Amino acid sequence: MDADEPVQPSLNSSYVPTALGNHNVSEDEEDADHSPTASLLPKHLSVPLAVRYSPEDSYCLVYLIFFLMGIGSLLPWNFFITAKHYWLYKLSNNTHSNSNEDQRSYLSEYFESYLVIASTVPSVLCLILNYILVNRLSPNVRILASLFVILLVFLLTTVLVKVDVSDCRVEFFIGTLASVAVVSGASNIFSGSVFGISGHFPMRISQALISGQAMGGTLSAVASVMDLALTKDVTDSALAYFLTADVFILLCIITYLLLPKLAYSRHYMLAATCTNAGVMIEGEGAAGTASRHSVPPLLPILRKTWVLGLSVFYVFCVSIMVFPAVSSGIQSVNMDSGSPWTTTYFVPLTSFLLYNVADFCGRQATAWLQVPGPTSRSLPVLVLCRSVMVPLLMFCNYQPRDHLHTVLFAHDAYPVVFNCMLGLSNGYLGTLPMIYGPKVVPRELAEATGVVMSFFLTFGLAVGSAFSVIIVQRI
Repeated sequence: MDADEPVQPSLNSSYVPTALGNHNVSEDEEDADHSPTASLLPKHLSVPLAVRYSPEDSYCLVYLIFFLMGIGSLLPWNFFITAKHYWLYKLSNNTHSNSNEDQRSYLSEYFESYLVIASTVPSVLCLILNYILVNRLSPNVRILASLFVILLVFLLTTVLVKVDVSDCRVEFFIGTLASVAVVSGASNIFSGSVFGISGHFPMRISQALISGQAMGGTLSAVASVMDLALTKDVTDSALAYFLTADVFILLCIITYLLLPKLAYSRHYMLAATCTNAGVMIEGEGAAGTASRHSVPPLLPILRKTWVLGLSVFYVFCVSIMVFPAVSSGIQSVNMDSGSPWTTTYFVPLTSFLLYNVADFCGRQATAWLQVPGPTSRSLPVLVLCRSVMVPLLMFCNYQPRDHLHTVLFAHDAYPVVFNCMLGLSNGYLGTLPMIYGPKVVPRELAEATGVVMSFFLTFGLAVGSAFSVIIVQRI
């Protein structure tokens, strides 16, 4: 991708350099023969005239449904990592007291790092499986099956809140990590499938999905703070907390079933079906079988999106190195004062809530501003500049410190500023390549490209999570 190369419209391109443009005009009006990627695939059948004109998204219902799908795709992960006080309580050496004394153990000390690994490694494998299943199983089957699996595991987690595990903490630790692995795998099949579907829609729908993911983190952080403020008992707080997640997952199932009933979504899904059917028929005529097209071609996708994919990879790799394993361990320098702000609320507010709000703002900003563009060299340069966030957070007041005893940023304002910077840059620079990816390839590859971009994201999380364990042990 040359920085000076003009952005050429592909079969599926709706990119406008500075904004989203007019969403009422169908993306199918562009001529496939003029696409620079048209030669990568056999010519597809023309989309019927009936689907060349886009209906209105009445009351923005489709936008809101994809926004809710975004919330549901990352909400399970965020609810697991944000319940820090609950996991400390369950895995501590003294679960018969609600005090903060003797609440540390080896299991609780490294739980967050292991939780990140348990969630990201299976996710990579599930996204590979999702790519293989793109043309074998319908999106409805993949999405609904994954949602029901997530709901089942969360119901089990909710039940275990009131179960005394003081005599089997290791078993509870292993079972929780197994639950996280299952939920993360299902969540990534769900998010990859939904993001693939959003590739058939205008760019605003992909942006809604990604903004919803950030809102999932914000909602989990708000729910955590409210539970801490309203309930004194840790288990009562966690019960209300996980019940909230159960309700949201159920709401995702209901709203997804509503999606095919809306004219706006039917229009774009019909266009995608006609396009994919054309490719399959052409393939059958040329080779006598459709088996060669059961798995989407990867090379044409990577030729167009490898820079965008690596950008997504590095953005989320850097973020997961320090969030939440490092950022949630940064304590107030005035913790000895005994104030609720410096003891109970400092970490939930400065680490989880502040980061997720900033992340949401960064993602939402891409709805109005899309700079730099998909072929700009500035995008990967800005992504690389985020590396500075790792040492900045490491030298805040992270406790306990076994190796790096020097605290360079000994003031509570520093983690506030650094978490804002981390969240804003993650939201903005992580969203841009994600929404560009499915728009710079032919429509036939839009859904598969969405899965590939999700793979880069999750692979970045997996690599970053491995480094997060090393960073925590080296501080």
